[in-house]
Amino acid sequence: MTWIPLTDEGKFNEIIRLSHEKPQVIFKHSTRCSISSVAMRRLENATCHAPIDFHYLDIFRHRELSNTIADALDVYHESPQVILIIKGACVYEESHLGISMDEICELSVTSAMHD
Repeated sequence: MTWIPLTDEGKFNEIIRLSHEKPQVIFKHSTRCSISSVAMRRLENATCHAPIDFHYLDIFRHRELSNTIADALDVYHESPQVILIIKGACVYEESHLGISMDEICELSVTSAMHD
């Protein structure tokens, strides 16, 4: 897995645009939280064959952007948090140890089948 840094609102807007072509995941990561580190490692160690871009947002460095994303996608801000965006909308969000690569992949594949 390759993490794509998410550092500004322009990149977030690009993620929304790209989500119409293929699923996009934003992982909101707290560098000061051990649970966040565990969730991140679980994602990195999992296998997913669906074509998905994975974006990494450091919430301590970019808290305002994190809030902007929560507002734009109508999700409650949490950390760690994963947000799956398909066709411009959040179709899955989960936090802490509820984050599951299997669910992300399954929803991504299911969505692709409905195109």
